[in-house]
Amino acid sequence: MSQFNKPLVTHMYTADPSAHVFEGKIYIYPSHDLEHAATDDHSGQKYAMQDYHVFSMDGIGMPCEDHGEALHIKDVPWASEQMWAPDAAFKNGKYYFYFPAKDKEGIFRIGAAVSDKPMGPFKAEPNYIEGSYSIDPGVFTDEDGRTYMYCGGLWGGQLEKWRTGEFVRGDETMPAGYDGPQGDEPALGPWVAEMNDDMVSFKAKPQEVKILDENGEPIKASDTDRRYFEAPCMHKLGGKYYLSYSTGDTHLICYAESGSPLGPFTYKGVVLEPVVGWTNHHYITQFKDKWYLFYHDSSLSGGVDHLRCIKYTELEIAHDGTITTVKPYAD
Repeated sequence: MSQFNKPLVTHMYTADPSAHVFEGKIYIYPSHDLEHAATDDHSGQKYAMQDYHVFSMDGIGMPCEDHGEALHIKDVPWASEQMWAPDAAFKNGKYYFYFPAKDKEGIFRIGAAVSDKPMGPFKAEPNYIEGSYSIDPGVFTDEDGRTYMYCGGLWGGQLEKWRTGEFVRGDETMPAGYDGPQGDEPALGPWVAEMNDDMVSFKAKPQEVKILDENGEPIKASDTDRRYFEAPCMHKLGGKYYLSYSTGDTHLICYAESGSPLGPFTYKGVVLEPVVGWTNHHYITQFKDKWYLFYHDSSLSGGVDHLRCIKYTELEIAHDGTITTVKPYAD
């Protein structure tokens, strides 16, 4: 897989890619890392992104085109900072772009923006999606036309601060300020909400997605090789739903299986081993008859955590849904 092991974009720093096939092309929606004097207070402040670019390829191995700035934080009325990992969807003849950002009170919310074209530019809705919180929106439309948003990230992503149903600010730095599950407590999962047909609102309040071990027990918070941390992504194969996600501080991308888009999901294995840099974030998509894994590392910047580059590789998925683990730097 070494033929794929090179940055897809080199003229700017990009991270957190989602990838979709629209109009016969592959469109990539990453975040945009900015060069600055970063400080690490464990709350994610060094990831100070402000805008998004959209990229496309006519096919695998083809040149990657930068379509320019698709959305900037100055054009989002409710947002204050940190435009992190986005996603996109198509419905009703429109393209929808979803992104996290902190509101004026410093709370992460999920925003939506709309365009007539897959590359944008996108016009932001005047307010964030009511009921949304935390980071890393991943949007999935099922074969029956119903659309779901999966979301949530620990630590800097604030997911654990919503355990009571309301935001509890506390100290937003780690490790002293982390007030999420620990030890043998069940790990937190992402939340999921079905979307209305307007694609900019929820049908009901978000609900937690449960991730279980092979014995049907919730993954424990201390099981850092398997527990959910951030970056939810959904794909479907053979009537089964596959939730993949990052384990955060153990730097793995794992996956779990369910018969329902709402779960519960059963842990199955590792999709991607650790990459250069602290974060690990991905997207799984099908193009023609093959599957591909889009991800990032910090190789373009020589290992600087907040200056990343997007990459992709072919992903081997068996008919039964089993994913062959990607070793990103293997020959």
